[in-house]
Parts: sequence; structure tokens; C-alpha cells
Amino acid sequence: MPTNKRESLLFTVIMCFCMVLGMSIYNVLRVHGWAFSPSIIVEAWVGFPPAYIVAMLLDVLVASRFAKWFAFRFIVTPGKSSPRAITLAISTTMVFPMVFFMSLYGAFEAVTHTGDLAAIPFIWLGNIPFNFVAALPWNLLVAGPFSRWAFRKLFPLGTVLEEPAAEVAA
Repeated sequence: MPTNKRESLLFTVIMCFCMVLGMSIYNVLRVHGWAFSPSIIVEAWVGFPPAYIVAMLLDVLVASRFAKWFAFRFIVTPGKSSPRAITLAISTTMVFPMVFFMSLYGAFEAVTHTGDLAAIPFIWLGNIPFNFVAALPWNLLVAGPFSRWAFRKLFPLGTVLEEPAAEVAA
């Protein structure tokens, strides 16, 4: 979808925003017994900034590298596979490391409320399956398609250059 590093970073900003916001609301709802109220949105929004920063760093430094390596090594072949297959392969494989690490982040965040550091491994391992079953469809069916649509609406093909054009000295 993105055609250069700048586009890739811009797309990551949009995609991460959609994923973190959606998963934050999901996890706050889950913690509060699925009882929806405006306070759920407020609580998710308050926890959003640090989670977004962590998710962006994980995405850029770990998850996207792993996802592309795994997808291109085991699932799709550049030049042979369709763009849709490549997008689905990378999107799917992104979920695994992000759920793994963001569930750990969630466990640390939960411990800030309880103070029980010994509970981190249990909370972390307990969060992984819940987050995976929500993150995969959210990524493939909502956040991914919306982010790709929003990205191309905001940045039409060819409008984001790899490097700024050098100024010509007169």
C-alpha cells in the first residue's frame, strides 16, 4: 500500500491510531464486564496516549520488521503474489507480535492500579487470547480497510515523495 518510507510512516500513524483506540475501548469494556457507558470511552481515551506511543515504537522497531520478514519468507512472494494477498499476509502477521507485546503493556498498566507485580505474568498470559481474538478481525475488517481508505484520501498516490526535491541554486 505505501510506496516509500515516508508513506509507510504516515500509514503506520493512522493504522496504529485505529488499532490502539479500538483495542483500548475493547479492553476497558472487557475489564468493566462489557457494560458500555460514556465513562468507558473516557477511560480508554485517557489511557490512549501512552499506549499509542508504545504501540508506535513496537510497530516500527519490531512488529513490522517481523511481519514483513515472515510474510515474504513463508506466505507470499513479491512480484508473484497479488497486492491484496501481500496486504493480508502482512496485516495478519502484524497481529501476532503486537498482541504479544501490547498484552504485556496492558499487564503492566493493570499492575499500576493494583500494585501486585507478581500478577504480571498471569495477567499478560491471560490477556493474549482475548486480545488476539479481537485484534485479528479488528485489523482485517475495520482498522485496516479504514486506514488504507483514509491514507489514500489524505495522501493520493504520488503526493508523498521519498526525499524532498533539492532546491536549484541560481
